[in-house]
Amino acid sequence: MMLTQEQINHYRRDGYLIVPGFLSKPEVDKLYGIAIGDDVMLSHGFDLNDSSGKKTRLSLWYSPGDDAYGLLTRSRRMVNAVNALMDGDGEVCHFHSKLMQKEPRVGGAWEWHQDYGYWYKNEFLFPEQMMSVMIAITEATRENGCLEVIKGSHKMGRVEHGFAGEQVGASQRYVDLALQTMEHIYVELNAGDALFFHSNILHRSGPNLSDHPRWSLISCYNRSSNVPFNEPSGKSTIPIDVVPDEALLQREVVSLGEGASFLEKEKDEALK
Repeated sequence: MMLTQEQINHYRRDGYLIVPGFLSKPEVDKLYGIAIGDDVMLSHGFDLNDSSGKKTRLSLWYSPGDDAYGLLTRSRRMVNAVNALMDGDGEVCHFHSKLMQKEPRVGGAWEWHQDYGYWYKNEFLFPEQMMSVMIAITEATRENGCLEVIKGSHKMGRVEHGFAGEQVGASQRYVDLALQTMEHIYVELNAGDALFFHSNILHRSGPNLSDHPRWSLISCYNRSSNVPFNEPSGKSTIPIDVVPDEALLQREVVSLGEGASFLEKEKDEALK
């Protein structure tokens, strides 16, 4: 899959791009089936409280392997799309991936923030050479807490961040100013849709008030030329070993192993 110039222009103008049907239904079904039964992934998950006390469960790892999630993260379609959208000329590298689990009625909100609001503290110097890709594993709607973005806010540059509950949020003053001048978008997705978004775009998500789960995979990417000076995992400048798109369905199912380099809650500096 190759992005069109129109899609690339959309991303650069707005700070995000939706690609419907990025994954097929069999691919989505495989990812969901593995996620709910992967004991290694689930055992390394932890809860983060929002400012109201609701919880979102999160599993985060640094090394994409030969499990289904690693094969998707390393797939040619993902790497080609990321390479077309990110600035810079270094190779595409994997920073980390995370499985977000918002369960019905109890799944919490995420405060307004920029990903580079966190990653800045890892001393990456070039936010234009970083981005995230969200894959909807289940349907994402307003009712179950879909992602929300402020269209074009990536052009503001990084704003100050501070704590809100157990999360780090952007300065409310700058969020309010952005909302006065830029459009607030609810990014509703069908299972299998992909959302590509810039490291500096302001985004949040509401609590899951529905009877349906909202699960998503978010893979974060970096250029090999964007060397961090305070990033303990050491994975973010290792070029991706790209695999064919067909590998996700054709290869035998493998669970994430301990070699995935999971983030533990007590060591979650990457989130703060």
